[in-house]
Amino acid sequence: MIRISNTMTRTKEEFVPLTSGDVRMYVCGVTVYDYSHIGHARSAIVFDVIRRYLVFKGYRVTFVKNYTDVDDRIIRRANDAGVSPREFAERYIAAERADMAALGVLAADTDPKATEHVSEMIELIERLVASGHAYPIDGDVYFEIRRFPPYGRLSGKNLDELLAGARVEVDERKRDPRDFALWKSSKPGEPAWESPWGQGRPGWHIECSAMAMRYLGESFDLHGGGEDLIFPHHECEIAQSEACTGKPFARYWVHNGMVNMGKEKMSKSLGNTLSIREIVKRHDPDALRLWMLGTHYRNMIEWSEERVVESARALERLARLLHDAAAVRGAGAELPPGFAEYRARFEKAMDDDFNTPQALGALFDFGRALAEARDREPDAPGAFVAGVDELVRLGRVLGLFGRDAAVNGPGTEVERLVAARAEARARRDFKRADEVRDEIARLGWLVEDTPAGPRLTPKGR
Repeated sequence: MIRISNTMTRTKEEFVPLTSGDVRMYVCGVTVYDYSHIGHARSAIVFDVIRRYLVFKGYRVTFVKNYTDVDDRIIRRANDAGVSPREFAERYIAAERADMAALGVLAADTDPKATEHVSEMIELIERLVASGHAYPIDGDVYFEIRRFPPYGRLSGKNLDELLAGARVEVDERKRDPRDFALWKSSKPGEPAWESPWGQGRPGWHIECSAMAMRYLGESFDLHGGGEDLIFPHHECEIAQSEACTGKPFARYWVHNGMVNMGKEKMSKSLGNTLSIREIVKRHDPDALRLWMLGTHYRNMIEWSEERVVESARALERLARLLHDAAAVRGAGAELPPGFAEYRARFEKAMDDDFNTPQALGALFDFGRALAEARDREPDAPGAFVAGVDELVRLGRVLGLFGRDAAVNGPGTEVERLVAARAEARARRDFKRADEVRDEIARLGWLVEDTPAGPRLTPKGR
């Protein structure tokens, strides 16, 4: 039984999907106006591991992660660069995909872009206007907070306190300073779409409601993101979605803690970011992942170059086991009963709100036991090899060992990607097929199309 800390209820709850055996999961992606940084890496790795574990437990997971590709910052920087906002955004979407692949983060099943779903956003806004939850004024459309009494439930914000804060920048046209924009009228030089209220573009919050509903339905299982999105973004998502449908938007709300630089939250606005593309030049991505997973996902983590180096050394100890097993591969045996306890410990930890620090403790204890078995019975390696295979299976749930492809076969992740690539090719979406092929290669495998179907071979063989 998996238990998850639900931000909405502030309690740890048993995870029960809306449809037995299926999990529908939405995670807020990046606004593509710059390169992704270590804070984005943390969120991506957290939800990558949650997704992997749900698959490991036998669920069929549909994972959606969006791109915000129209935004004031994108428009401003595109103008400064002398290119269109679309061209500018596509440049950083490609960079983000490369960064995620470098980190070993599995590609989303669907990664929609805001600009490709404006019609769905307009339809949602029309429904909110028709129901009296939103009002147009001078080409803009605002959601009326007072018409949705549960507003503030997710964040625990007091509406009176919000009112005091909202008065700092008052728009006199709004019925209430706390009301938020669903649609913004166009300004000269900005991308714009036709709407019932004139030319304009969507507000930020409406994007995720429209895209989540488009791919996962009006109610789905799990919505994730960084804790900095709880308010206002996720609070507004809930208000506009549930006011529109009358149904709960997401059953479980899961938020990861921030990455701090010297006890200060990292953010682009503060100028203290560390880009993914720079850090993976200095550190093994698996070591970065191991360092991050050594802290529970809900807790803040402080950047430490030294801790990442220490994580790399710890990984080397496990890597030696994998290489030793590869050298005697072929000596088959079943997993000895004495090794079974480590999988049980691993699952117990992960079932408890995805407790990766304890899960890693089980893995490293398993590694020590395997090293002792190897040294104790060098002439009977079958049990050692079976144990290493089990270690790899568990490690891959955390996204580790993806580059050690020759040890234990392609695994379910690679097989899923091969199927996704085949589907993309069948749709003649060759760009997406090439992206998935690159993800397969990053995991250590080459895929070749043959008359009998795709064939996998380990890289370097």
